[in-house]
Amino acid sequence: MSYEYATWRLLITPPDTGAWNMAVDEALLSSIYQGLSPATLRLYAWEPACLSLGYAQPIRDADLARLDERGWGIVRRPTGGRAILHMDELTYSVIAPNDEPRLLGGVLQSYQSISHALLHALQSLGIPAQASEKADPPDPSSLTGLVCFEVPSPYEIIAAGKKLIGSAQARKREGVLQHGSLPLHGDLTRITQVLSYENEQERKLAAARLLERAATVAQILGEGLAWEIASQAFVESFSSVLNLKLQPQGLSTLESAAAEQLVAEKYSHLAWTKRV
Repeated sequence: MSYEYATWRLLITPPDTGAWNMAVDEALLSSIYQGLSPATLRLYAWEPACLSLGYAQPIRDADLARLDERGWGIVRRPTGGRAILHMDELTYSVIAPNDEPRLLGGVLQSYQSISHALLHALQSLGIPAQASEKADPPDPSSLTGLVCFEVPSPYEIIAAGKKLIGSAQARKREGVLQHGSLPLHGDLTRITQVLSYENEQERKLAAARLLERAATVAQILGEGLAWEIASQAFVESFSSVLNLKLQPQGLSTLESAAAEQLVAEKYSHLAWTKRV
């Protein structure tokens, strides 16, 4: 599909905590809704490593003691889906008003539009990626895994038959927020060490399933890929595929203040983290 040329903001933020990263995405959504900011492509990373739970995922899925032992954080996302360990990855978020032409038509159609840009970015890096098209989202009752990369999603990006990008979307009155994770390197099974299983055998089985169903960029390419190179591929592909001018900008003073408030009152608060 072709779109009229438009200008979005490009926001590249330094690595930060899970609470800050989720707060920034929500602050951007609010700012865009108020007409104070344009639609935004944000690229970022996490420091320290952080386990994120989907909006409705039970807190019991996380092993808080094991997280604490490793010095890793935990946060609850405003989007759905299953757990992700954010570590050694490139994270993207797309935040736009509900009337943005590239995101019209509901979850599936907007997923597909963004998938085209993601697919182009990976292919430009020499990754033989494909988008698996599914007519309907999976039945939640059929999914038993705790990990995002264990379970299928509409228009997910795969390479060598394995899931390569995990994405989730929230459509709200304020607009659309979609963010996703591209693991660049490292051991994908680390996430199973900080999730709750009945016994160690179940943990080992979960790790084996994950390796069967998901991969990192390094596993596909046979070598590592720098964050900066991957992020530049995202910028170029979103620009060309979605017919965008991506204008580099920073957070506004109002957005920074709103994010700080959301960190204090929501994303680092136990009432939010343990809401389910």
